[in-house]
Amino acid sequence: MEPHTIFELRRYRLLPGGRDPLISLFDREFVEPQEALGMGVVAEFRDLDDPDAFVWVRSFRDMEARTEALQSFYTGPIWKKFGSEANATMLNSDNVLLLKSAGAAQPFADNVTREQETQRPQAGGIVIVNTCSLAPGKDGDFACYFFDCALPVIQEAGARVDAAFVTEQSANGFRRLPVREGETVFVWFECHQDEAGVTRYQERLRQNTDWTNEIYPHMDGLCWRKIETVYLTPTSRSLCAW
Repeated sequence: MEPHTIFELRRYRLLPGGRDPLISLFDREFVEPQEALGMGVVAEFRDLDDPDAFVWVRSFRDMEARTEALQSFYTGPIWKKFGSEANATMLNSDNVLLLKSAGAAQPFADNVTREQETQRPQAGGIVIVNTCSLAPGKDGDFACYFFDCALPVIQEAGARVDAAFVTEQSANGFRRLPVREGETVFVWFECHQDEAGVTRYQERLRQNTDWTNEIYPHMDGLCWRKIETVYLTPTSRSLCAW
């Protein structure tokens, strides 16, 4: 498969009790049909702090392929049959960031493939998604600082960084599905084995004076609001897992 360059980070706000029914429907009916159209269903998560949130990541070869694939899926037979059932679990589905890789590495390149999914142990781990809201045009400088200064410390403290993104500024070619336009963000995904691993990692960061006194305050100071940190756990079919 050709490398994918466009990613959606999608967060759905659900009705109480809607998350598990949506995940069950999603995994049963929506994964393979999307992938058959060239999309990647890269990751699926439950938010550990919000029982009414479903977070997932979808990828595309490029923006043109995104428009074509979404048009095909959302006018096709699978969505016509099951779309209303999915929508019935949701309050809204418009919290979507359109992203591209912040560096040379392919995001999520070390995760299992769909073909390996059934052979792996049960999906587990804790994924921390950090979203930095930046002034327009500042994402390149922020990315350089992250890779040069922050990433080595994060990895040394024990995190596996699976992806780092900046906003894809191209116009949304499929207006039926809104995205958060007019924003500039930097997002990175950390994967940890379990809660104990997260605790050890955070303690190592607290003990690193370069991180506490310089690196994190510098990154936080470049953001126009506090860095958003979300703690997630993979669903059974998520390719992004420990």
